[in-house]
Amino acid sequence: MKIAAWNVNSLRVRLPHVLDWLAREQPDVLALQETKTENANFPVAAVAGAGYRSVYSGQKTYNGVAVLSRSDMLDPVTDIEGLDDPQRRILAVTVDGVRIVDLYVPNGSEVGSDKYAYKLDWLAKVGAWLEAELARHPRLVVLGDFNIAPEDRDVHDPEAWRDKILCSGPERAAFRAWLDLGLRDTFRQFEQPEKSFSWWDYRMNGFKRNLGLRIDHILASGGLECLSCRVDTGPRGLERPSDHAPVVAELRVGAE
Repeated sequence: MKIAAWNVNSLRVRLPHVLDWLAREQPDVLALQETKTENANFPVAAVAGAGYRSVYSGQKTYNGVAVLSRSDMLDPVTDIEGLDDPQRRILAVTVDGVRIVDLYVPNGSEVGSDKYAYKLDWLAKVGAWLEAELARHPRLVVLGDFNIAPEDRDVHDPEAWRDKILCSGPERAAFRAWLDLGLRDTFRQFEQPEKSFSWWDYRMNGFKRNLGLRIDHILASGGLECLSCRVDTGPRGLERPSDHAPVVAELRVGAE
């Protein structure tokens, strides 16, 4: 299974990029974040024309997640017990026996702010739900924009970002807690080029200068063997790009 995660920062604006990328890369599953698209306006027909089914959970202007798949998607979940959150940030589906959880984790704004406290609470509650999902689904993939750079090597300037939002100790601890459930960071299963990132600020020529962070992730359970994982930086260099690039992993179903 070839699976990818991409924060498109408005599907309405980036739909041509997504359709071109699907045609070129031919993934089995593409999980999108920040679609910023109400359900009634989701481009179902255009996605179907590319050979993909759609499941989506959107809202106007902000947030929004979607999963595009070549195969049928079963048992969709958009809200989880214990998390009263009107923001559309969670979408789980099952594709060919693999449970896929698409997440758009809150940014948190600033360490110490109310939004930061909300983010940490969100991470804890989603983590508890993921533990239960893993018990039900030994073949589990959790992917999306986590808004967390897990280690200093995932940051272009670790000292400048020390203890800042996306890089703070509690955020990184929450990421490790998810790994401790039995998930693996597929990107770090392989030797990667130094300064490999998935997000670059639009300002200060961030992409051209590679002033980035790795905050988009694909985590996989032990029931899945990861054959490869990479960041495709090509779309970030397009005209009017998302500020994120797709992360792509090749997975093979193993023993439960």
